Amino acid sequence: MALTHAATPSTLRLLRFDRVQRAAHWANAALFGVLMATAIPLYFGTLFGIVLQRHVIEMIHLWCGVALPVPIIVSLLGPWGHQMRHDLRRVNYWTRDEIRWLLSMGKTPLQADKFNPGQKLNTIFIGASIVVLLATGSMLQWFRFFPVPWRTGATFVHDVFAWVVFVVVGGHIVMALTHRDSLKSIFTGWISVTWARAHATHWFKEKSTESDTARSE
Repeated sequence: MALTHAATPSTLRLLRFDRVQRAAHWANAALFGVLMATAIPLYFGTLFGIVLQRHVIEMIHLWCGVALPVPIIVSLLGPWGHQMRHDLRRVNYWTRDEIRWLLSMGKTPLQADKFNPGQKLNTIFIGASIVVLLATGSMLQWFRFFPVPWRTGATFVHDVFAWVVFVVVGGHIVMALTHRDSLKSIFTGWISVTWARAHATHWFKEKSTESDTARSE
């Protein structure tokens, strides 16, 4: 159990995100931010030329899109990606209680894991959107290699996913700003034991068990 040497239980902390995870998160967030900013003039053509020329915006959007999966892929590779891979398995594992909690909109009791069902669903959607937007964006950029029906479908899917991403990212930012302890952990990596005990009970018990086992050895 990764705890700091704090004097009181209220100041004890758990390592929630390591440096690799934090770097991947912020690199991915920066790329998404640029993509969203450049998507607006690409969708609303009347905005072209206000800040940058059309070709420049298109190139920025294109290469940020191509680079979008890179931080995630790099963070999952090699020995440095152990924690990232472990958390990815957490996100993909769902219990019946978690599904019940999600379907009830959080009204049923739940001893949450490191990530609650809403956070897991958000992560899965963002991962899926990266794949879909990259695939459809590639069809739109290198259109000569694809038939017209494919390009038409790619345009529709790309636009729909882009609008949903705007909504999801906006909701993610609002939730982060209203949960300051959780937000702080993506900057520092650490979360208080008090928070973990209250909001990630299952994960807290898991880390406590690991700590007890380490002491017995």
